[in-house]
Amino acid sequence: MKLIVKVLILSFLFPISGVAQSSYQQIFDKAESLYVKGEIDSAFACFGLLINPPPETSNREQQICMIHALNRMGSIYTIINDYRSAYEFYIKALHLAEKIGYLSYEPRFYNNVGNIYFRFKNYDIAKSFYFKALSLDKDSAILDILLTNLGANELESGRTDSAFYYLNKALSISHQYGNLRLFAMLNNLASTYEKIKQYDSAFYYYKRALIDAKKNHQIKFEAETYTDIGKLFFEVNKPDSALFYINLSNIIAKEKNLLRIMAENEMTLFKYEKSKGYSKNAFEHLQQYVLLNDSVLNTEIFGDINHFQRLYEVSKTNRKIEQLVVVQQMKEQTIRYQRIIWLITFIILLLVTAGMLFIYLQKRKLDTAYKALMEKNIEIMEMQTDPSEVYRKKYQNSALTDDMQCELLEKILSIMENTAIICDTKFTVDRLAELVNSNQLYVSQAINSALKKNFRSLLNSYRIREAQRLFSDPNITKYTIQSVAFQVGFKSQSAFRDAFREFTGVNPNFYLKSLHTRVY
Repeated sequence: MKLIVKVLILSFLFPISGVAQSSYQQIFDKAESLYVKGEIDSAFACFGLLINPPPETSNREQQICMIHALNRMGSIYTIINDYRSAYEFYIKALHLAEKIGYLSYEPRFYNNVGNIYFRFKNYDIAKSFYFKALSLDKDSAILDILLTNLGANELESGRTDSAFYYLNKALSISHQYGNLRLFAMLNNLASTYEKIKQYDSAFYYYKRALIDAKKNHQIKFEAETYTDIGKLFFEVNKPDSALFYINLSNIIAKEKNLLRIMAENEMTLFKYEKSKGYSKNAFEHLQQYVLLNDSVLNTEIFGDINHFQRLYEVSKTNRKIEQLVVVQQMKEQTIRYQRIIWLITFIILLLVTAGMLFIYLQKRKLDTAYKALMEKNIEIMEMQTDPSEVYRKKYQNSALTDDMQCELLEKILSIMENTAIICDTKFTVDRLAELVNSNQLYVSQAINSALKKNFRSLLNSYRIREAQRLFSDPNITKYTIQSVAFQVGFKSQSAFRDAFREFTGVNPNFYLKSLHTRVY
């Protein structure tokens, strides 16, 4: 609330139009000086003057000042544990940096987001952000910060060897940047030594960190170092010394409203009171710790931060997606045209194949017709030839004598008179040969040579004769042409009709009508 009031007061004293006309850099330098000295409220108010200038009057230099002001506003919100607001300011700074092409801010953004995840003890995610920042610019002015943060993250993850590596590397290059963040490196080195129980080395580096924090007016780090020293003394079983440093830390933390440090102090005080056997006091400190810790690490706020991070990642990839959409559409259009071409080609091939198949079938049909015609012509020619001569040549090597032929023909004709036998649909020349005690060859020879016709013609003549007898029956009305056809041994009415016309010259229907027509 005090921060907001200060912003409103300074906004009244220095209206936006006035800021736009003055030097943004001077205001930013003043705000930065206040921030470094730990005067967070005043720094916040000054940074607030730089973040909303009229866009029509903003040049690139002013916009870069705005980016760093937004970044510092996010850092201040991080200090007071308002991580959701911190992330919003970091995102605003990143969007503006991307808009004007100020790419050197991007590593700072990923470092800041890594710090937020570090506060929520998501060390693996924090590490990924630190590495992402490191990969973007390995020679940036925040290289020592990134190495320090990586060291702190490795320390909290329990990887002390990696922590020593990153912290010593940060310490070795800190002089390149004026040792401005030396206190943070020293403090993390002390914590690492404490982790491996080298307490003398830990106390040495804590004292160095405390001296450097006071020298650079880093009140927050001063309070943190007091807290760390207090916890160290409690670890080595010097509770009174621990209480002394915790109280020094609490004086600063309560004055500057440093909730996270206050929460850590309450936990140490809980352990102190518990070790002294003061259960009531210990319980009160534990309650305070829970309340302060919940306000610092609010899971709902953390969920919002995750949501904002996902939104940023989505917005960042959307630009790439938009660029790929056109390419993808062109590819899809090309594929569509290719499919149409393939479809047309397939249809053409199908039509050609169908045409060739039709031509083939027509040719085959024509060939069949030619073959049938040729067979018919041969048959006609054979009919025009003297049947006796044909049969004589056919059976000139047969052993069947004339006497044997006459005797066999007499038996054949006797059988053919038996309508019960010949009107059986299964009656064949083989059956006839069996009934006359001969073979099919001799039977066919006897019929062909003597009667000048084949077996089928002989059989049909007897069957048609039987059909004529049936048609002459006065009770013919009880029969149909089809029933008569089947009764005399034909398997189909059409075969009966053809045979009847062959031997009588008329069809069965006409024959039947003419037979029973009365003349008056």
